Amino acid sequence: MPIVTLTPNPAIDGASEAETVRPIRKIRTTNERYDPGGGGVNVARVVQELGGEALAIYMAGGATGTVLDDLLDRRALPRRSVPIADHTRISHSVFERSRGLEYRFVPDGPLVTESEWRSCLEALGDIDAGYVVLSGSLPRGVPDEFYCLAADRAARGGAKVVLDTSGEALRKTLARGGLELVKPSLGEFQKLVGRKLESAADQDNAAIDIVRSGAVRLLAVTMGGEGALLATNGGVLRLRPPHVVVRSTVGSGDSFVGAMTFALDQGAAPEDAFAYGVAAGTAATLRPGTQLCSKADVEQLYAQTRQHDHAPDDPA
Repeated sequence: MPIVTLTPNPAIDGASEAETVRPIRKIRTTNERYDPGGGGVNVARVVQELGGEALAIYMAGGATGTVLDDLLDRRALPRRSVPIADHTRISHSVFERSRGLEYRFVPDGPLVTESEWRSCLEALGDIDAGYVVLSGSLPRGVPDEFYCLAADRAARGGAKVVLDTSGEALRKTLARGGLELVKPSLGEFQKLVGRKLESAADQDNAAIDIVRSGAVRLLAVTMGGEGALLATNGGVLRLRPPHVVVRSTVGSGDSFVGAMTFALDQGAAPEDAFAYGVAAGTAATLRPGTQLCSKADVEQLYAQTRQHDHAPDDPA
């Protein structure tokens, strides 16, 4: 069965480089490329890259929606596009070579009607999948409860639900409970719990409290170069990735989710799947722009990551 991803707010991800970024002046860019993007679309790309089977479901519209469809077809990624009237968003990142800085411009996305987002939910109705990944931001017009409704449909079909979003959509879908895997960043996690988590112990305790509430079986919190933590009923595991030269952070979190879900779908233990996710998130930073991770880099970094892990600690 494929890993199904649902992306209510996909994007055409543009990327380029410039020597220096200045206000007002025209900025000449080079090495321009365009990739299909948005949370679940990126997750599906990663699953495919790692050798898995994926199906991307997403809403798309206007001339840019047709471009998104074409970009996915060029990658031979199985897809189901739900039409909307408004245009699919275009995001853009620019890498400034002189200072090694990355600038990312990400629009809110289209205005979606109720009939359109309900049609997107209906696209899940006849899907046979072991895992359904609900990922990304919600476009304008889509209620915060959208992922709750999507999780209900996926669960009725017997699928395990993975969630990667933020804000009220994250809060409300967690409150629904019964999720398999949730992956916020540390910033998103702190907003969720409503306070700064300054120490590792604070972070561990907050994570394990959510897991033991029954909201989710596996909670992974990503922390950039500091690595990530995984909370389960057995405790908390932390992994720090190998040191690498970062070229872009675009899609790092999506690479983590794609790889960890793929590994779980293949029968890996949560700790091994977590290490595979950390490796993939790190691998994505090795490539410029919106290229995401490569399987060869993931496998190499996974072997290095497993050398430095340790057994879960129970903060209780």
